[in-house]
Amino acid sequence: MEHSERILQIIKECGYTEYRVARDTGISMSLFSQWKKKPSSNIYSSKLVAIADYLGCSVDYLLGRAEEPE
Repeated sequence: MEHSERILQIIKECGYTEYRVARDTGISMSLFSQWKKKPSSNIYSSKLVAIADYLGCSVDYLLGRAEEPE
């Protein structure tokens, strides 16, 4: 599973929409659309940190390197 797929899955599990996360973090909606069309593991660290902060989890959790969100 690519990192972007895991992030989208976690966002959905948290009950958020990509639109809401994009709006609240300042990340472009087009990035989420791009991830859906072509999943990738190449993600800027600033985007990972913004999403992790928003979801209240660690970057390692988003990347699948930790089993627990904290």
